Amino acid sequence: MKTHLGILLLVLCAWPVGDVLTAADPERAVPLIFDTDIGNDVDDVLALGMIHALQSRGECRLAAVTITKDHPAAAAFTDAVNTFYGRGEIPIGVCRSGITKSGGKFIGLANQRDGGQFRYPHDLRSGADAPGAVAVLRKALAAERDGSVAIAQVGFSTNLANLLNSQPDDHSALTGMALVKKKVRLLSIMAGAFRQIPGKNGQLHDHKEYNIVMDIPAAKKLAAEWPTPIVWSGYEIGIKLAYPHQSIERDYAYAPHHPLAEAYVLYSPPPHNRPTWDLTSVLYAVRPEHEYFALSTPGQVTVADDGLTTFSPSDVGSQRYLIAADQQKLRVLEALQLLSSQPPNAAK
Repeated sequence: MKTHLGILLLVLCAWPVGDVLTAADPERAVPLIFDTDIGNDVDDVLALGMIHALQSRGECRLAAVTITKDHPAAAAFTDAVNTFYGRGEIPIGVCRSGITKSGGKFIGLANQRDGGQFRYPHDLRSGADAPGAVAVLRKALAAERDGSVAIAQVGFSTNLANLLNSQPDDHSALTGMALVKKKVRLLSIMAGAFRQIPGKNGQLHDHKEYNIVMDIPAAKKLAAEWPTPIVWSGYEIGIKLAYPHQSIERDYAYAPHHPLAEAYVLYSPPPHNRPTWDLTSVLYAVRPEHEYFALSTPGQVTVADDGLTTFSPSDVGSQRYLIAADQQKLRVLEALQLLSSQPPNAAK
């Protein structure tokens, strides 16, 4: 009897507490759209793994993934990751912008075969077979409750700028601007820089961030016209919160092959602590009230013609940026590691 009681207590202690216990209610799961340039860096891949962990915990529901890297293997790899987590049905949309058309270092894992079989099974073989991102975005938004959707944009602003320009279609009688305003609660975006960055000589300098620079016209439109609140995770946040390589070597070993760990190693082999840029935007999108970060005062972000981002405080502004406090660093990194390495269906 004591043995059985001990086992019961262990199970109860291991069970998620607080909101997670009641998060099976679909009304409590945040409808999430993940807009990503997956394939250009590996933080997108870790962020996608985090989303699946948060969905398994009942905290979010991945409504769609849209991709801003214009390479056909990016969509195939995304489908392989989703299928690894048991969710190969999630809609995937692509853009055909001509931006970053190279194959990158790891999305070729989608075609990796062992004994003639795909190492990571999936049925979307190429982005050429995927629908356009705007159509996927409009369909996903139209299906959700008003004011409920969070979008984590961790790539270029191409897809969301095109969404704003979109016209009524079979999915919604609203324009893109009106559809966003009606359905979206929050845009959590990894883009820009809001602190000066130390250079090689140690001197501080302004930083023109990659996601902005790769499609400046789209970033300018998004910053100026997006009709709902935006929280920006600047370049400085991910730099401050580097993912410990020991986790890659240790925490994903529950599977003989793991797409997140293999992608990380192919991108930049350990011992290398990769910045967690995209993970931070996902974390805030799903858990905005967990106080992982401080927030700036309200204001407005402006994107210059050369891609430099500036923030102007304003009492009527609907945009803020994340601030990483030193005392929260270990707590945030622990959350990022535990979520990204969580086994598929672990909390189901």
